[in-house]
Amino acid sequence: MKKFVSILLLVLLLFSSSALAAEKLRVGMECDYTPFNWTQSDPSEQAVPLEGGGYADGYDVRIAKKIAEALGRELEIVKTVWDGLVPALTSGKIDLIVAGMSPTEERKATIDFSDRYYLSDLVIVVRKDSAVAAATALTGFSGARITGQQNTVHYTVIDQIEGVNKMIAMESFPAMIVALKAGGIDGYVSERPGALAAVAANPELGFVSFDEGSGFAASEDERSIAVGIAKGSALTEEVNRALKGITEEERQQIMMDAAAASPLA
Repeated sequence: MKKFVSILLLVLLLFSSSALAAEKLRVGMECDYTPFNWTQSDPSEQAVPLEGGGYADGYDVRIAKKIAEALGRELEIVKTVWDGLVPALTSGKIDLIVAGMSPTEERKATIDFSDRYYLSDLVIVVRKDSAVAAATALTGFSGARITGQQNTVHYTVIDQIEGVNKMIAMESFPAMIVALKAGGIDGYVSERPGALAAVAANPELGFVSFDEGSGFAASEDERSIAVGIAKGSALTEEVNRALKGITEEERQQIMMDAAAASPLA
């Protein structure tokens, strides 16, 4: 009888552990793209602990928390390099990508996307004392050394600048900031929130934004940010339902709060 009870308890324990594991929502992001996502050493109200140490926070983290809450699952942030996010999703290592990712046609061939959860515009971060800081249109960057993050829309749109000196793509935004401050490049393409965070922390930097018709020609998909989801997953409908519960006003407030709390700020 004791042996039967022990076996029963073991089965119940294994079932309980499996159930707990199934309740986790594994979300992948770089944790290195302020203010969308970043890594910090200390805990805070909005931050989520990382398995390898430290904590993740940012706009993406806060949106992911709302999605997980709506789905009734426990959020787990899986820190993953940018180029490893899609492979991690397709291999089942993560359930979602919430990482400031645009739903481009190329990516849609491999994964599905939710409705957008943020819409931004593209700018160029520069040194305030550089000749290109006074530019008002893309034509002002002819001959300038411009780069962007590898495998992103930010890098591909550089081709729209006539006569540009397109530099090799870089792995991360912190790396581009270092290169810009050191004089290795004249500017890099960024979304406006990322640029605001960069210049807040680096007084010698600024950014050039453009009026309609004088800047980058980017589709709505290229300017949108959406959740990456495995092809055919039932999570797409669930995530979209969760996103509908976040008003546009609330999304903008979340971004402002994230930018103010970022390590760069």
